Amino acid sequence: MGTFLAPHGLAGGRDRKTRHDTRVTMLSRPLPVAALLGTLLATPAHAKDDLVIGVSSFPSMMHPYINPEVVKQYTLGFALRPVTALNAAWTKECILCAELPTLANGLAKIERHADGTEGLAVTVKMKPDQKWGDGVPVTTADLAFTAKVAHDPLSGFTNNQTWLGVESVDVIDATTAVMHFATVNVLFDRIPNLLPEHIERAVYEKAGNAADYIKATTYNRAPTTPGLYNGPYMVTAYQSGAQIVLEPNPNWSGTKPGFRRIVVRTIENTASLQANLLSGDVDMTPGEGIGLTLDQVLTMRKQQPDRFDYVFRDSTAYLHLDTQLNSPLLADVRVRRALLMALDRKTMSDKLVDGLWTQADAWIAPQDPVYAKGLPHYGYDPAGARALFKQAGWNPGDDGILRDAKGERFVLELRGTTGIRLNELFQAVAQQQLKAVGVEVTIKNEQPRAFFGETLKHRTFTGLAYYSWLFQPSYPARQTLGLDQIPTAANNWGGSNYMDWKNPTVEAALKVTETELDPAKAQVAWTTMQQAYAEELPVLPLFFRPESHVIPKWLKGYVPTGHTNYGTLHGEDWHSE
Repeated sequence: MGTFLAPHGLAGGRDRKTRHDTRVTMLSRPLPVAALLGTLLATPAHAKDDLVIGVSSFPSMMHPYINPEVVKQYTLGFALRPVTALNAAWTKECILCAELPTLANGLAKIERHADGTEGLAVTVKMKPDQKWGDGVPVTTADLAFTAKVAHDPLSGFTNNQTWLGVESVDVIDATTAVMHFATVNVLFDRIPNLLPEHIERAVYEKAGNAADYIKATTYNRAPTTPGLYNGPYMVTAYQSGAQIVLEPNPNWSGTKPGFRRIVVRTIENTASLQANLLSGDVDMTPGEGIGLTLDQVLTMRKQQPDRFDYVFRDSTAYLHLDTQLNSPLLADVRVRRALLMALDRKTMSDKLVDGLWTQADAWIAPQDPVYAKGLPHYGYDPAGARALFKQAGWNPGDDGILRDAKGERFVLELRGTTGIRLNELFQAVAQQQLKAVGVEVTIKNEQPRAFFGETLKHRTFTGLAYYSWLFQPSYPARQTLGLDQIPTAANNWGGSNYMDWKNPTVEAALKVTETELDPAKAQVAWTTMQQAYAEELPVLPLFFRPESHVIPKWLKGYVPTGHTNYGTLHGEDWHSE
């Protein structure tokens, strides 16, 4: 697994709760007497019963499967629990289920179809004491209903890979069901969130045209409905664009939540977010790309080392530039390679974040077991970039900007989100470096809700789109690379292959990563995909980043994971001391 080393020789230790190497680093050193006295005076006389979390974006809606947004999934971790998940050790565990289905324990079995092909029969045993916030039991009817909606091509689901593999669900009783996978599927034991059948079925059926379900879903129309949530907390107040309030679910049967009230407060400008943290208006900011940026956390740690705990966790977070492959400017792979070669990524990392960004060649983080070594790497080479542009028919004009044979200037739009200082710094540096090789860049940023909910979803960006993904380890990349995941009107703009990348070799390898249970055989396909990605560059890979969290010293039980099953999935363990 390895240990992430922070600057100044600070290294991560073992997490006392999960007893494994979590690659987490926390600032810890003796305090001067004055600082210690100040800390003691600032410590609350009694345990706090509320927690205010500052984040830099607000979800477009609360439906777990419509519009993939980190801030939404992070918030839902408190309130909506999946059947299974990966923990901080990157191993699978049951959340709503009583026992993790495996081939070894017989809950997962190969079954042969009439045509001779093989599939899987996976028995899911639910914990009998789980309830939705309105007291209705969580049952296998919820599982069967979720699978049904996920199979509707107009449902707008964007992260439904497990469900798409499920051909049918046999409900045995309220706590037992058998999911029949049409083929062998490596995701058989990664069973995500359930929808409340007793609330959403009527909404889904009434919508008639399933596309209308996106607007009609209770998660969008009435997100404070208690029956939408089955976790230790439930959403009790929802102020669009401002904050989400969570309070304990009275029907939760697990560990008693440690707070009376959790507020997830949106402050879209990260400079303002930092000011609110320092003033005490918010208690903490998480990593995951929705809190303070890495450079801000590094600066705070230098300036106020004793006020907070600074937690760094290496992760699957992947910074990149999606390319609009339908644009004449970007259709030629030589141009895409030239753009990447024009970016001095090492200097960017060194100057912006003390070298903590690791250069990426594809989307798989080096800590992931399926990471492929020896991929094509495009280092900083402005002369080589100019040569590739020339080969592709672009030559500098009198003003230094590249022109094609028709005299059209190479003007490229770069889109991203507003309010995040580090993103804006990266864009400004990239703009200068690309201009040095003859590319004029216009930066057009917008609020995160518009960028993720409209621009990316409908693929209306014309050039490059700068943002980050946070992946589950070793998770097949259908959502972002699959041919069936290109957002179109036909699939109601579901999926996240925003580039419109169509590669038959990758599609074939993707299917292997989804169906091959032998790790060695699957690795061949994983390597093929990463090789093609690095060669064709449908996305310009930039960096992997560690997640940086700023938490109050009185907050205990906080364990970041470094992937998309966020630490909020164990939010009931958070408490103050």
